[in-house]
Amino acid sequence: MSFHTIHGPALLCAGALIALLLAATVIDVRTRRIPNALVASGTLIALAVQAIAPAGDGLFAWPWGSIGVVHSLLGWGAGLALFLPLHLFRAVGAGDVKLLAMVGAWLGAPLLLGATLLTLLAGGAMALFVMVLSRTSRQVLGNVRFMLTTALIGAQSGRLAALEAPVASSVRLPYALAILAGTAAQLAWQLAQASF
Repeated sequence: MSFHTIHGPALLCAGALIALLLAATVIDVRTRRIPNALVASGTLIALAVQAIAPAGDGLFAWPWGSIGVVHSLLGWGAGLALFLPLHLFRAVGAGDVKLLAMVGAWLGAPLLLGATLLTLLAGGAMALFVMVLSRTSRQVLGNVRFMLTTALIGAQSGRLAALEAPVASSVRLPYALAILAGTAAQLAWQLAQASF
């Protein structure tokens, strides 16, 4: 089989997902918001692709074949579950949670785990870069110490206290950029594995 025969549908799906993530990233960088309409349409497109594409071989079939609507919905739910705790701790916004859920609808839960790990690594690197560049490391470390102390005291008293930083950060990261980087890295890895 030729490279085009193996990778044609894979590249089309990967391209569609990356295009959606690029649009979300541009909007997030400009407005610090991710539109619900973009995420909803991306999720519906993913479900449609999974419904009409030929079946793949097992859970890890994407992008060489459909994982099916059920596994697409499981991936969507996994995206919500993975980032919802971060949203509750105010580490990411609600739009970021929904965007990762959209990625899960495209990839399915097993591949989403790798994309999420790569996203967290990209987000951490981005946060360190911005912290050093904006010279806010002292404030950030003070906030982390306050949050951990509050959590420790709450845990020892038998109740969980709300984790709120004492000083609001003036720098908000466009986390769609980290989701784009992590997802692109996962897709590149999957496509590279298919070529062997």
